[in-house]
This record gives sequence, C-alpha cells and structure tokens, in this order.
Amino acid sequence: MNHLSNATETGWVSSSFSGPDGGQCVQWNPAYASAHGTVPVRDSKSPQTVLMLSPESWAGLVDFARRTGV
Repeated sequence: MNHLSNATETGWVSSSFSGPDGGQCVQWNPAYASAHGTVPVRDSKSPQTVLMLSPESWAGLVDFARRTGV
C-alpha cells in the first residue's frame, strides 16, 4: 500500500526558520512519521514533491542544519 498520498494531505509542520509569510521553508509531517516510521519532507515552494527519509536520516539532516545554521 502506498501511503505517500496520505503524507501530502495534512499534518505538515514548517521549519522554525520560515518567515511569517510561509514561503521558502522545509516542512515535515510528524504525524505520518509517527504512524509509518518514515519521515516525509518537502519544500513549501514545491509541495507536490515529497522526500521520504528514514528516522535516522531525518535526525542527521536536522543535526546538520543546527550545526551549520542552514
């Protein structure tokens, strides 16, 4: 069963670095990640494209962003 379509509907959370206008940010779906063990990630400018990451990969990406300030 393909759960990708479920990940694209609701539950998206924007990066704390995104501006008040909601543009140009990374979004992830914690509810989907909790339910399925895969973390959907997308660019708010291109929400139709979703990258599915393992929890370990997602943690590494978050750690990298924190350390480098990107």
